[in-house]
Amino acid sequence: MTGSRSELLRQRLTQSFDPTELLIKDQSQLHIGHQGARDGKSHFDVTIVSTAFSGLSRIQRHQMVYDAVGSLFETDIHALRIRAHTPAER
Repeated sequence: MTGSRSELLRQRLTQSFDPTELLIKDQSQLHIGHQGARDGKSHFDVTIVSTAFSGLSRIQRHQMVYDAVGSLFETDIHALRIRAHTPAER
């Protein structure tokens, strides 16, 4: 199930940001017993590099990622750790 969740997350982020780098790590196993894990939702660590983040603050970048992921928080994702950079910052 988490494999398909990872793929859904990848599709949403790729479609929204056309990233030059996208790394998604499922960290659900680290949160066994945590509320989100008990509800069957996943925890992910995301590193995304895109020109779409140019000139934006860290908060604005995170808001963009949350907007792109949208409804997955209702059904598939409990927590998302985000590292959003521009290509020049890598």
